[in-house]
Amino acid sequence: MTKKSSLKDKTILAVDDEPDVLTLLAEELDMCQFIAKTNYDEAIAYLMAHKPDLAILDIMGVNGFELLKVCTGKRIPAVMLTAHAFTMDTLKTSIDMGAKAFFPKEKVRELVPFLEEVITAGHKETWQRLSERLGELFNATFGADWKKHLIDVGPFIVTR
Repeated sequence: MTKKSSLKDKTILAVDDEPDVLTLLAEELDMCQFIAKTNYDEAIAYLMAHKPDLAILDIMGVNGFELLKVCTGKRIPAVMLTAHAFTMDTLKTSIDMGAKAFFPKEKVRELVPFLEEVITAGHKETWQRLSERLGELFNATFGADWKKHLIDVGPFIVTR
């Protein structure tokens, strides 16, 4: 017996200027209503008229941080998905602005189980689980002491 996904019947908005990323996300998220937008203007128009259950936002190419502001204002959980902007500064900004997670595009095939947790878990718990799941990648990218830079950032829980 397979477990029912907490994403089933949810509406998920994904905004990315790379059509192949949107295609991959659509395949991975086949259990829900998937809305794809390729630019900021399309995404803003959609967000002004609708309230999806979750948003997946690219940072570069679609003005992801501005979209995150809108999502946060409408209480739409948002996950930042990025390749080129996978930096400590964008991680900090994502946390500060209320994103539920910060995910590298190279790990997109691992995104669904995490999104299921984003839908059901609290904000701090979500960031803690992201740290546990992607800790090795974060260590390799940001250095072994990357958490020290985030201690004073709102929702992040540092494990020792």
